Amino acid sequence: MSIKKKLGMGIATAVLGIGLIGGGTYAYFSDTAQANGSFVAGTLDLKANPSTIINLENLKPGDWMNRSFKLENGGTLDIGKILLETSYTVNDLHEDNGDDFGKHINVTFFRGENHSLLGILSAEQEVFQTTLNELQSMTLDSVINDMEGISGLKAGDSVEFFVQFEFVENNKDQNQFQGDSVKLEWTFEGHQTNGERR
Repeated sequence: MSIKKKLGMGIATAVLGIGLIGGGTYAYFSDTAQANGSFVAGTLDLKANPSTIINLENLKPGDWMNRSFKLENGGTLDIGKILLETSYTVNDLHEDNGDDFGKHINVTFFRGENHSLLGILSAEQEVFQTTLNELQSMTLDSVINDMEGISGLKAGDSVEFFVQFEFVENNKDQNQFQGDSVKLEWTFEGHQTNGERR
């Protein structure tokens, strides 16, 4: 092969090599990975069972009655605390009331086993006592949380409460309340626990 041909082949090879380096392709190993995320909010689902705590007629001063009910957390999040708000309305049948009927209804909260079938709730079990009138001006959380020594209510759990209502006989003129009625509404409000590192 002549020198011209050898030089020509060398130049062609060099041009081809430069072309491959500059604009050509070459093979290499590769791989990919993906990271995904999702955020789903939990739920608070507080229920009172039964929803009607008391429904009595023909009460007279001195009558008392024990009732129990459960609070249930049907949600996916723990409830950190439960607040109780009270409201009531009085139907003054003869429009002759000089006093609030709610001041004559005592409400006592109890903890412990249910002895209501025997009509017994001991003083050792008593957590808190007040009148319906005073209870209306309060928002209670300590009463609820102290019932069973709990601090809130875990998801899926329930707790039972015992309440005694008494139409207090106070040796004063209570004739004004004959035929009157009280409609009571308790609102239990569950609050989440504090945020935490997850």
